[in-house]
Amino acid sequence: MFFLFKKKSKINEVDTMKYLIVGLGNPDEKYAETRHNIGFKVIDAFAKDSNTIFEHKRYADVTKIKYKGRIFVLAKPMTYMNLSGKAVDYWMKKEKVSIEKTLIIVDDLALPFGTIRLKNKGGDAGHNGLKDIIATLGHSNFNRLRFGIGDSFSKGKQADFVLENWTNNEAKLLPERIDRIITAVKNFGTIGMDRTMNFFNKKYDFQIELEKLNKKKDA
Repeated sequence: MFFLFKKKSKINEVDTMKYLIVGLGNPDEKYAETRHNIGFKVIDAFAKDSNTIFEHKRYADVTKIKYKGRIFVLAKPMTYMNLSGKAVDYWMKKEKVSIEKTLIIVDDLALPFGTIRLKNKGGDAGHNGLKDIIATLGHSNFNRLRFGIGDSFSKGKQADFVLENWTNNEAKLLPERIDRIITAVKNFGTIGMDRTMNFFNKKYDFQIELEKLNKKKDA
């Protein structure tokens, strides 16, 4: 008796180790240093650290990074924030990445500046990018990394606040925070979402960290 075994596809083997990381933002240069573009800023820094260059493709600027046997597909949607779902859905299907291996990086007004919060599901919290992703995918059960930008704005000025540039003090602390997010993304791909949440969902005190940084510079 003969048994035929179907040889496992190398492509499928690769796909199981592939992760889609989407940083939300707006593509115009005028938005580059705004709070709303933290997703783009993280993806840009990740690519720069790995000496990779983005290619302008359908719905997004995309590049790929290899790390510890994993492939991270980094994407910056070029659809503008309010239509982010189109890019997320397309690149999940294009790269054959499951929802469990997809991570969205987004700004969050409900968290103090610098705070990192990872969750594997949740609502849109009033964020138009998340709102469109939920509407496009038809559910909200996807991983997201929320970066706190604070809520120091007057009533009715939320839209202006998220589209303002970082303050000088925020800009000083941002490089370390971005490095921390990149480390969290790498951990997401190597040790999984649950363990990554345990390591990175910590309190962050803006004033204390700013004092530490200033003392280090004065030393």
